[in-house]
Amino acid sequence: MIDAQPNATGQTDLDLLVEASIAAGREALKFFRNDVKIWWKNEGSSPVTAADHAANDILHAMLRGARPSYGWLSEETDDDAVRLGQARVFIVDPIDGTRAFMNGLDTWCVSAAVTENGKPVAGVLYAPSLDELYVADADGRVEKNGVALNIPPMSGPVRVSAADDMIKRFTQPFGNIERISKIPSLAYRLAMVADGRLDATIVKPNAHDWDLAAADLILTNAGGGVCDMHGEPLVYNSPTARHGILFAARRDLLGPMLARVQPAPPEIP
Repeated sequence: MIDAQPNATGQTDLDLLVEASIAAGREALKFFRNDVKIWWKNEGSSPVTAADHAANDILHAMLRGARPSYGWLSEETDDDAVRLGQARVFIVDPIDGTRAFMNGLDTWCVSAAVTENGKPVAGVLYAPSLDELYVADADGRVEKNGVALNIPPMSGPVRVSAADDMIKRFTQPFGNIERISKIPSLAYRLAMVADGRLDATIVKPNAHDWDLAAADLILTNAGGGVCDMHGEPLVYNSPTARHGILFAARRDLLGPMLARVQPAPPEIP
């Protein structure tokens, strides 16, 4: 469980995540809607900016500086298998929604979590351009800007944000759906389910731990959930940080979604 009391540094893990995420987000905001330098990784399919690197440097310095015994997994740091032997691990994405950031959209955020034995126990999402701070801990706390979150009862059509090929996976019509334009930041999209602006999303394969860990805890505590094609919760800090097709929704929608979706085709070796 997450520390209930401050340790020798005077901060709980959640306090530390909040402080570091805000500092990193404010640094990234200095680059926002400016002529930021961009590189391309993963054979040119994934952008990274100078803001990603600057925010990552702050997160690493503040988090590992305060908790050197914790493991580290970040989108913008070369992976180190040492993390696999550490019970608690920082899992961070300095800017989740880099494409939104590059295009001047507000829906990007810093995502930072602590996992313990594969389970998120503290999570923070900070969207500096929107001045929104989401926090959650292992004791069930979940807040947005200091106000407790609890997904409200659904009224009207099911608001879904997902790519066309994911929607087409349903073998039966999924009721009355209102399609919401895809949100580039996966973490922020899950936060929108947690605060009731969305009801569900379907996640394409190859989302990573850093996209999910903090938002998973936030959504779960708010009355939703994230699961794989078999309805199983996610496990973090495994040798591969990638996941297959995922479902995230209000808790009362997860079962009906899984019942209507066709299995993923087998991967070709």
